[in-house]
Amino acid sequence: MELVNRTEVSEFFLKGFSGYPALEHLLFPLCSAMYLVTLLGNTAIVAVSVLDVHLHTPMYFFLGNLSILDICYTSTFVPLMLVHLLSAQKTISFLGCAMQMCLSLSTGSTECLLLAIMAYDRYLAVCRPLRYPVLMTHRLCLLLAGAAWVLCFFKSVTETVIAMRLPFCGHRVVNHFICEILAVLKLACGDASVNEVFLWVGAILLLPVPLAFICLSYMLILATILRVPSTAGRHKAFSTCSAHLAVVLLFYGTIIFMYMKPRSKEAHISDEVSTVLYAVVTPMLNPVIYSLRNKEVKEAARKVWGRRWTSR
Repeated sequence: MELVNRTEVSEFFLKGFSGYPALEHLLFPLCSAMYLVTLLGNTAIVAVSVLDVHLHTPMYFFLGNLSILDICYTSTFVPLMLVHLLSAQKTISFLGCAMQMCLSLSTGSTECLLLAIMAYDRYLAVCRPLRYPVLMTHRLCLLLAGAAWVLCFFKSVTETVIAMRLPFCGHRVVNHFICEILAVLKLACGDASVNEVFLWVGAILLLPVPLAFICLSYMLILATILRVPSTAGRHKAFSTCSAHLAVVLLFYGTIIFMYMKPRSKEAHISDEVSTVLYAVVTPMLNPVIYSLRNKEVKEAARKVWGRRWTSR
């Protein structure tokens, strides 16, 4: 019987903001603009980091990874969300839902680990400046970034497979604008206890643990900065680290509200607003925060742009 129920599911209906037509009309131009800024801004950071040899450092290697993650993350659902905002037919196939769930979980989880890795990189750069080139080698950068990508991908595949193998009974209406795993699990009529255990373990490992590590790193960074005799040196260190900290607070604040709050069978509009904040707004702000507050990035962008026009 379970197999029959499962094979009958061919598509889901993404309810999204369909109960708020005025909000849909407002969100379409806003999300379109934010998605465009996300694509252009993060692509520019990746291009500048690759083309300017002065930015071939661990900090900009991880920043490039973060930009690629933001592009991939938003692209897993924003294009379809924009189509659904203008359409009455808000459906997604079973396979499309599974792929969207897996890719969004994977890229979102990887960003959690990458932000912790970036905090560790800043800790070594500020607190261990003399040993920094020896400790944060190119090989270690590749190992840390690669491990984050691979581990989170396999974790997300496992969670998605377990979730989508559950029997789905009754209606197929997902109370969200994406195939968010918590929203899809509410439609399952089988035992979802295994899924809940996986999600809670994953949420604890990817949210409080990295956040605690980030907070510890920045406490040590702050203590080191305050001992710097030069005012200019303190200002430069604060400027570099505050940009990263702003991204961390915005990203973790909204995602912890989403995944660490008590489970509820009822859907709330606040869940979807929270998703918009950490899944659309944060990827847009990342390049803005890092580029506008970073003289090295702005100078590298001017050089790359200047070489491009000179070559013409």
